[in-house]
Amino acid sequence: MADLIENRPFPELHVGDTASLTRNFTQDDLETFALMSGDVNPAHVDDAFAASAPFHKVVAHGMWSAALISNVLGTQLPGPGTTYLGQVLKFLAPVFVGDTVRVTVTVASIDATPGNPPRATLHCLVTNQRNETVVAGDAEVLVPTEKVQRPRVHLPQLELRDPGAKLRKLIDQARDTLAKTGRQPMLTAVVHAVDAVSLGGAIDAARAGLVRPVFVGPEARIRAAAEAANIDLSPYPIVGTEHSHAAASLAVSMARSGKVQAVMKGSLHTDELMHAVLDGATGLRTDRRVSHVFVIDVVGRNGLQLVSDAAINVLPDLATKRDIVQNAIDLAHALGIATPRVALLSAVEMVNPNIPSTIDAAALCKMADRGQITGAILDGPLAFDNAVSAEAARTKGINSPIAGIADVLIAPNLEAANMLAKQLEYLGEAKVAGLVVGTRVPVVLTSRADLPDARMASCALAVLLDAARGAIPRAV
Repeated sequence: MADLIENRPFPELHVGDTASLTRNFTQDDLETFALMSGDVNPAHVDDAFAASAPFHKVVAHGMWSAALISNVLGTQLPGPGTTYLGQVLKFLAPVFVGDTVRVTVTVASIDATPGNPPRATLHCLVTNQRNETVVAGDAEVLVPTEKVQRPRVHLPQLELRDPGAKLRKLIDQARDTLAKTGRQPMLTAVVHAVDAVSLGGAIDAARAGLVRPVFVGPEARIRAAAEAANIDLSPYPIVGTEHSHAAASLAVSMARSGKVQAVMKGSLHTDELMHAVLDGATGLRTDRRVSHVFVIDVVGRNGLQLVSDAAINVLPDLATKRDIVQNAIDLAHALGIATPRVALLSAVEMVNPNIPSTIDAAALCKMADRGQITGAILDGPLAFDNAVSAEAARTKGINSPIAGIADVLIAPNLEAANMLAKQLEYLGEAKVAGLVVGTRVPVVLTSRADLPDARMASCALAVLLDAARGAIPRAV
């Protein structure tokens, strides 16, 4: 039989009748109630504030318990057809995340005065798992007079989504790293920031304590963009150049000579900046191939997802892929992932001579076995579903130590990596940060479509990589 909701109408209702439910109070309950009610009292939602409040941790909104009482009244006793008239409750003890409460309502009296709809008063009691009374009081209701028996309505599943939450934690992690290591915010050359987004992203990162921006580019255009956006540039130096090409060359020269610790892309084409970065004589190359890593906050996954290389190496050969993998591993270490799990992606899971990416994946795994790639667990070839879904891997009979839990996704080429990252961002509501690695200094390479928060998260990546690396890598 279908799950039914059935009431107790006036002819069936008696003093002493009782009904109850039991519910565990979770973090999701706390956040859902805050979202629905708009009540963001810090006693309910702010751990730092609540730590100094009387109960020393966040507590449930009182009306959460009242809503459970309403649940019992409306679905069990008297049930469907009940009309609330009034309620008097006393809140006697806090409810904390993890507590289990039992809600009980008991018919205390019934008023059947002729000529008036029948009424009832029900005593309401909420207790916790220690049998302490949390809420007590009475509710007055109009009692339904007709029998109601209905199938329980199927409700959509509630899923709390907070896009960008893991990237925000990354920003906090970077700030904590600077504080613990006694480092100053990174002196960063911001290249050709001649629009509000690139200016705002750099200044937001400065206000967050991540960078100290030095704006490099046409001074008149930078100042005009700042004025149009009501941005105060007075605290920040500007190094004037004639145009964007000159700005890229000068910023790279400043990084190469140690005048700045990082380079950040402003409003210019990626190719223009990377031409200066990759110049063999005057750029920022090291003994490793340069690559790009997207760090992606995918809603619903526990950790950050690293995807490479989506911006620099178009058709990487095996030697280049080795460096792409090692660069991504090094960044994962900087983010605090001690042993990253690296999935080498292809269209299939078996080595197939007709699909070159499967051969490269197998070779990279063997290179890791021989110590040519270090600091991670590699597996491949793996199709994307097996890398991110343990269930898909089990269905296909794939026994892999990283199936469903890959931290790093290495695509076979730039096109695949770029499409993967942007599909996650634009179809999956993921938030994306990015960094160029394998260079003398970190290069923050954001899209011109990125909002300031993405640029700030990318600055956090640069801070963490710089702190983890310590020394500048050997240059060619």
